[in-house]
Amino acid sequence: MTVGKAFADTLFRDGRIYTVDRSRPWVQYAAVKGGRFIALGNEADVRSLVGPDTKIIDLAGRMAMPGIIDIHNHIMVGGHAGLFELRFPSSFSILQIAEAVRKAASEAPAGAWIVGGQFGNDLLQKLNTDEAAALLNAASLGHPVLLRDDSYHNRWASLEALRIAGIGSDTTNPTNGEIGRDLSSGALTGLMIEAASGIVERALAAAGHFTPEMDRAAVAHAIGVLNSFGVTAFLDAASMQPILAALKGLDDRGELTAWSACAMPIVEPAFMFGTAGDELFALREDYRTAHVKPDFAKIFLDGVPGARTAAFHEPYVADPVRGCCFRGSTMLDVPGLIRWLSKCEKLGIAAKIHCAGDASVTQALDAIDVVRSFNGPTSLVHHIAHASYITPADIPRFAELGVAADLSPIIWYPTVFLEAHKAAMGEERALRFWPNKDLREAGALMAGGSDWPVVPNPDPWQGIEGMVTRQNPSGDFPGVSLWAEQALDLATVIEIYTIEGARALGLAKTIGSIEVGKSADMIVLDQSIFDVKPDRIAETRVEMTFFEGRKVYERGAER
Repeated sequence: MTVGKAFADTLFRDGRIYTVDRSRPWVQYAAVKGGRFIALGNEADVRSLVGPDTKIIDLAGRMAMPGIIDIHNHIMVGGHAGLFELRFPSSFSILQIAEAVRKAASEAPAGAWIVGGQFGNDLLQKLNTDEAAALLNAASLGHPVLLRDDSYHNRWASLEALRIAGIGSDTTNPTNGEIGRDLSSGALTGLMIEAASGIVERALAAAGHFTPEMDRAAVAHAIGVLNSFGVTAFLDAASMQPILAALKGLDDRGELTAWSACAMPIVEPAFMFGTAGDELFALREDYRTAHVKPDFAKIFLDGVPGARTAAFHEPYVADPVRGCCFRGSTMLDVPGLIRWLSKCEKLGIAAKIHCAGDASVTQALDAIDVVRSFNGPTSLVHHIAHASYITPADIPRFAELGVAADLSPIIWYPTVFLEAHKAAMGEERALRFWPNKDLREAGALMAGGSDWPVVPNPDPWQGIEGMVTRQNPSGDFPGVSLWAEQALDLATVIEIYTIEGARALGLAKTIGSIEVGKSADMIVLDQSIFDVKPDRIAETRVEMTFFEGRKVYERGAER
C-alpha cells in the first residue's frame, strides 16, 4: 500500500516487520517520508519510492514492530532516581538499608540530604519501631535522610529530616496520612504513611535539593531511558508545571523523542508541589506542543494495599493499630468524584484515577456511570490506574462504560509487593491479583504501563513476559506463578502495549501500529519474540528505536 508519489526519506528493507494491524500483520518493507509511513509491503510495493537521497536501512531479517506505549510512569521522579539518588533493591533488609545510607552519608557534604529508595512494602511494620529508627539515625551521621518505599506512597525519614520538617512528638496525623510511632514507646520512628510523606517531601523541596536544572536533566535522561527500551509514547501520571515545562522545552528545541501525554493532578501529590487542579488546567494550553498532550487529570482515590491505605470491600487482616474490621477508605466521596469528572469532561480532559483496592474501583466506575447518565456518550477515555484488585461484578463494567484498565506497575507475577499484600489482606485474597484474562474476555480496553520508578526501571519486556507466563522474569520466586489462569497470549499482550495504549491515549489514528499515514515509530529487536520460548521474552533487547522515522536510540552507540 502506498500514498503519494514523492521519494521516501527512509526505506526499511528485508525485515520481519510486525505491524499490529490485524488486516496485514507482517510486511518486509516500510517507506517513510516526513516522519510518517507512506508505503508498506514487499519490495515491489516500495521500489518506485526509492530515490537518490533515500536512506536505506537493512533490517537483515530482524524483527521490527511499533514503538511501545507506557501508559503510566513518572518521568521526572524516575530521572531523579537514576541520576541523583541513592538506590537499593526492595529486597534489602533494614540492616542493609542502614549500611547503604551510612556509606552515602559518609561521602556527602555536610548537611546534605540523603534521598533514595526503595525499601519493600513488606518492611513497613518492621520500620515502625524504635530499633529500626535507631539504626537509621546512627547510619545518617547527622544528615537528613528521606527514603521512599517501592510504592512511592510511603517514606522513612531520619530524626534530622523530621526536625527540619517540623515534626515532633506532638505533631498530629494529617488527613489521609499517618506519622509512624513505636507501638510500645510512642516515639517517632520516621515512618511516614501516605499524606504524611508530603510533610517531609515538602521540607526537601524547600531546601532546594532538586534544582530546576536537575529537573530538566532528569526529564531528558528519563526519555532517553524509555527510548532504550523501545518506548516511543508515554503518559506521565502526575504532571506538575516543572514536568510540563521541561517537556515543552525539549519539544521546542526539537529534542523530544516520544509522544508525551500528561495527567495533571487535581491536588498536590505527596511527592511534588505547586499549582494543581483548576489553576493548572487553565495553563495547559501554554504547554501543548505537537508532541506534548496535557489532556488528562490525575485523581488519587486511595493508597496502596501493603500500607493498608487502599480501599477494599472486605477488611484487612486485623492488626494492633486498626483492629479487626478496617477496610481502608477513599480520598474523595462519590459526589466529589462526580463533580471532578464532570468538570474534566466539560474541559475535554480525561481522568486517570488511582484505584489500588477493589472498593475504589467500584466507586470510580459508579461515578463514571453517573456522569455518563448525565452527559451521554463521550470520546474521552477515562483510566482506572492499577486495575489489579477488581470484584467480578465490576469487570464487565470497564467495557460497558468505555473505561481503560491501566495495567501498572509491572507486578502481575510474584514480587515483594505481593508478599506485603499477603500480610495485609490474607493470602487467598492477595493472590486474586490482576484479572487480565477476565478483563480481556469482557472486552475491556487494556493498556500496559510501568509506573516507573515504582519499578526500578521501565523495561516493558519484563512486563510482556510476565503477562504471558505470570512468573517473575528475574528468577525471583522460581517456579511460582501468580493466578496462572489469567495469563494472556503474546499477540494480545503486544496489542496491550501498542495499539490499545494508543486508544487509551486518544492517539490511535497517529500511533500504536505500523500503518500508512501513521507516525513512523518503530523498534528493531535482537530476537523474534514470537519464535522464542515465553520465558525468554524478557531477554529481548532493542537494537534501534525510531521516532517519526528518526533514529533516537541505537544499542551500543551514544544517543
